[in-house]
Order: sequence, then structure tokens, then C-alpha cells
Amino acid sequence: MRLRVIDFGSVSPLRSQAGFHGMARAMGPDDDPVLTLTNPDDPYVCVGLHQEIAKEVDEDFCKARNLPIFRRRIGGGAVYLDRNQLFTHFIYPRKKAPEFAVNLYPMFIEPVVRTYQDLGVNAVYRPVNDIQVDGRKIGGTGAASIGEATVMAGSFMYDFDTANMARCLKVPSEKFRDKLKTTLDDYMTTMVKQMDEVPDRSHLITLFLKHCAGALGVTPEMSEPTEAEMKAIEEEERALSDPEWTYKQGRKFVDMGVKISAGMHLTESAHKAPGGMLRVHLLERDGKIADLMISGDFTCLPPGGIDRLAERLVGENLDFDGLAAAAASGFKEIGIEMPGVEPADIATTVMAAKEAST
Repeated sequence: MRLRVIDFGSVSPLRSQAGFHGMARAMGPDDDPVLTLTNPDDPYVCVGLHQEIAKEVDEDFCKARNLPIFRRRIGGGAVYLDRNQLFTHFIYPRKKAPEFAVNLYPMFIEPVVRTYQDLGVNAVYRPVNDIQVDGRKIGGTGAASIGEATVMAGSFMYDFDTANMARCLKVPSEKFRDKLKTTLDDYMTTMVKQMDEVPDRSHLITLFLKHCAGALGVTPEMSEPTEAEMKAIEEEERALSDPEWTYKQGRKFVDMGVKISAGMHLTESAHKAPGGMLRVHLLERDGKIADLMISGDFTCLPPGGIDRLAERLVGENLDFDGLAAAAASGFKEIGIEMPGVEPADIATTVMAAKEAST
């Protein structure tokens, strides 16, 4: 099977996101799979599909530093990105990719791991979706469905600016921020830290494509975007830079606040599941869910699945066993895949919000 390889090179922050989004939008069910490669030429902050920016990002700092904030259509957490990462995006027609999200990670992480190992870096796959070197993280990945395509996002980490990452994130205090930076320094590693001499971009890509061929059973061929694909990329640039899209989670929260009336309580909670952080805004009335918003840095397929689940839970009694059963039923009915997140995690987070109101 042919793998079209499109190297966008060094591009603007917006194009570094819109490139793979547009390629996915333009993909047809019988098209060849695509691998895109790119580096942003300026730094920016990228938030996950389900995150609420006001809870995750220090917007004042970003504004002062002229750091744009973009919301991707892939789950996961907020991250500071710059030219020191080479982004990789595998874009496959859905029927040519593994059926279940949990199977995407080991398949598409394998060529990245082999490339690192070829360079003398002791990288290994760590479920659910991380790559580690001797217990330290050198990369994370994310999966999404966009249009007719399944997308697997990753990167090669030349270096990582932990100071700016710690400054970009919303934290409860400056003391906590200092601890966050120390934690990032201890937990994250990069090629700069692991190697005496890092490979140049072209050599890294050559090795990576060799291992894509071996691990995925494909024939990589360099390609260029078609006219239709470029049009889709330009449309995604407009969509991803639209404030309505960027701040969509915050607007949901405002809408919930507007609904408050006598006897209602609006509370929030957070719960760390193996697959990511879950955050809940709960509007409660008479021991039942009157409205619910679920956000966080998890992966959820299909797109919109977590919002449909939240809507389905409206009217449920605030009881752990009942909520866990209702969430499990919703997972099955909607076809939700959340690697590392179980229906019981949803119930735990909602009940924590209920406890916050007492």
C-alpha cells in the first residue's frame, strides 16, 4: 500500500495545525493513506478538543508574549509548541486503519520507537499513548476521527521548553508553577538530552520513513497536496482561527450558568483517570443532573461523543452505581471509545462535583 508523504516544512503555527486537519477533511474512503510532516516557525499554545481554555491556559501570559492559542480536533492536553518539534500525522481512510482506538497507538507509535532506537535512544511504547526513555516521556500521541479519516498525531522531540510550558498553563499559585517546571524537567526528555549530536531533519525523516515501511507495511512516496486538499487546508485555517471554535467549551459553561434558577447548584470537580484528566461542571436540581459539561485532556471517539454522553446523563439520579450504569449504556449506545477512561471514571467525577455542593 502506498503512503503519500507530504512534508510541509517550516510553516506558521496556524498552518502547522490546519495542514493535517485539511488533509483529513479532503480524504475519501478509498484514498491512499497520508503522512504529513511539519515544524511550526513560531511558538504557540495548542489545546485539546475537549479542554476548557480558562481552566487550562494562562491567557494573560499568552497575550503578553503574543502566543496564539489554537484548539485542535484531537484530544489530549494543552501544550507549548515550537520549532523544536517535528510533527507527524498519519491520516488513514477509516476502513484502512485499525477498528478500535486502543489499537491505533501501538501500531502508529512503533515506527517512531524504531526510529529513536535506530538513533541510539532507548525509546519504548508505554500504554496508553506515550513514548518513554528509561521512565521519562519523550513524546505523546493522540487519535481522532476527522471527516472520513482516522488521524494519529505524534512528534519527534528535539527539545522542549519546560519554562514556557509551565508559564502557559493555568496553575493555582506561583509556588505550584515552580513545582510544575521541576516536574516537567524531571519527567520529560528530548533528543538534545539523550544524544551527543542530534540528527538533522532530513536524516531523521529518512530513518522514519524506512521504519514506517517496515512497521506498517507501506511504500512511502513523497507527494504534494492536490488543489482540493489545499482548499480544504485553507478552510481549516479559517475554522481553527475562529474564536467561536477556540472558546467553544467556555461558551458551554456560560450557557450552564445562565440556566441557574432557584433550587439549582452549579459545581465542578476533576478526576485523573489513566487516560487523562476529566473535569465536570454539574448543574444539579433535586438530586438529579439538570445539565452536565465534561471536559479534559482525554481522547474520545467519535467526535462529539462526550457531549452526547453528557446530554444522555441529564435527568439521571446523582447516585454512583446508577450513573456508572447509565454511562456504560451511553458508551455502548453511542459507540464511545475513550482509551484509559471507563464509565466508572465518569461517575466518579460527577459524584465529586455533587459532593462539592454539600
